[in-house]
Amino acid sequence: MKRASQTLVTYSSSEDEDQPPVKKKRKLPSLSPSLLLPVPTDNPTLHQGRVRSQPHVEGQWVAHIYVSLIVERRSNLHKLLDVVLGEAKVISPTLHDFWPTGEPSKKHELHISLSRPIYLRTHQREGLKAAVKSLSRQFPPFPVSFATFSELVNDERTRTFLALEVGAGHHELRAMSNALTPTLHAIRQKEFYEDPHFHASIAWALLDRPAPSQSLIADVSPTLTEGTLSPSHAVSVPPERVPEADFPTVTQLPEELVRSLNHRYSSALSSTKTGIFDVEEIAVKIGKEVYTWQLSG
Repeated sequence: MKRASQTLVTYSSSEDEDQPPVKKKRKLPSLSPSLLLPVPTDNPTLHQGRVRSQPHVEGQWVAHIYVSLIVERRSNLHKLLDVVLGEAKVISPTLHDFWPTGEPSKKHELHISLSRPIYLRTHQREGLKAAVKSLSRQFPPFPVSFATFSELVNDERTRTFLALEVGAGHHELRAMSNALTPTLHAIRQKEFYEDPHFHASIAWALLDRPAPSQSLIADVSPTLTEGTLSPSHAVSVPPERVPEADFPTVTQLPEELVRSLNHRYSSALSSTKTGIFDVEEIAVKIGKEVYTWQLSG
């Protein structure tokens, strides 16, 4: 029995020539500059010298949870704050108040924060709104009033604030803030402060900016302010500071400012005649949009 012979198959050069040539990929034309979205830039000159606490990140939204109090123009609190802010600006001319100017019909609104600034990805927005809506169903409306004036400094130590600290209502506000903690942890955000100073800011001033070459970490000095937003929070406190070229800055508000305001006006501020407000809703601001829900617990 003979073995079958193995045949070697070969291809002619003509068959090679029949293969289609490989086409080179053509580059897409570049987009017209008019179609390109501008990259947001931090320009303090457009915002009275204020700077971002966090750099802009595409697809990231800044959110803030708070309760608001409407101050009617004819109310005793409005009249008191007009006097207080007038005197405060005499003692510290660098102060900017939060009252809207040039709009006599507009109501003034005070915000009491229940969270630090929250940084969300786009897909997390609906989840945060749902959590705040759920929170509104757990708490009934409650009264709030103010007790004293204080100076508070933000975490980044870029601004200092003249604030009204909450008296009545502190317990309820803290319970609401604590109830938000699991939600904030779930999206890897910080909870509110361990020893919170619930307050409404009425004016602010720019703080001296640290020199770029300096980066020392230290605790906030207890003598720096009447109270800080984060008493135990570590912040950059360089030995040298660089003043702003275009906007006046301060190391801190004058020591006599808060002391004088409390001495002269704290009794009027805490008086029942000045104002006890009913907190009836909770709000969350995401970007420029504000969403509110009535308290109904």
